[in-house]
Amino acid sequence: MKKQRLKAVALSTVLSAGALIGSVAQADQTLNSILQVGEQKVKLAQTSQQKIDKIAEQTSSLLNDFKVVNKQIEGLRVYNAQLEKQIANQLEVIAQLDESIDNVTVMERQVQPLILKMLDGLEQFVALDVPFHKEEREERLEMLRNNQERADISVSEKFRQVLEAYKIESEYGRKIDTYEDTLQVDGQEREVNILRVGRVALMYQTKDTELSGAWDQRQKAWVELDSGEYRSAILKGIRIAKKQASIDVLKLPVLAPEAAQ
Repeated sequence: MKKQRLKAVALSTVLSAGALIGSVAQADQTLNSILQVGEQKVKLAQTSQQKIDKIAEQTSSLLNDFKVVNKQIEGLRVYNAQLEKQIANQLEVIAQLDESIDNVTVMERQVQPLILKMLDGLEQFVALDVPFHKEEREERLEMLRNNQERADISVSEKFRQVLEAYKIESEYGRKIDTYEDTLQVDGQEREVNILRVGRVALMYQTKDTELSGAWDQRQKAWVELDSGEYRSAILKGIRIAKKQASIDVLKLPVLAPEAAQ
């Protein structure tokens, strides 16, 4: 009897142990499943966090780009506003230039006749003036005349050239100079030195200094001078003009001015 009870207890214990082992195994399997689910959730959470971080990074980058673009837009607005002012100013300048061009066209039509009148007056003045540097002055006038027909020279340049010629003629009256020329002296051509004192006196002296003469504006001719009286004075004047002697008082033949009519 006792043996049977012991067998029954042992069997019951074995069965209980087996049940317990089975329960533990089932619990382990359940725990593994729970852990696996947890791991998957962690992985999914990590993946989601990575996506969130990436989206946040992209959002931050886009925000920075947006701020930069906004600054650029604001800068462009200021720049465009400035350009609009400049364009408005340029349009005003263009309008003024158009008006000036129209005025220049009118002025050119008025200046050209004035230039021709000035040339006529200058030619008349040279023809009536004391005949010094005659060829040089006539060549200058001829050049100015020829330039009036040239299309490659502007009206302003033509006018400047004529004014320059007037300036040169004006300076002749304030200077003393000397140059060589060929004149008819005693019925024959002689090489002479010409002495000009402004427009006050125009004289000559032969190379050997033996003969001297002066231009008589009333007679429009050369007249012979007393060599003894003016020879040394004219010679000294020539040396002064050549800067070979210091400036000094000279006794020269000067015609008295004509009375005004």
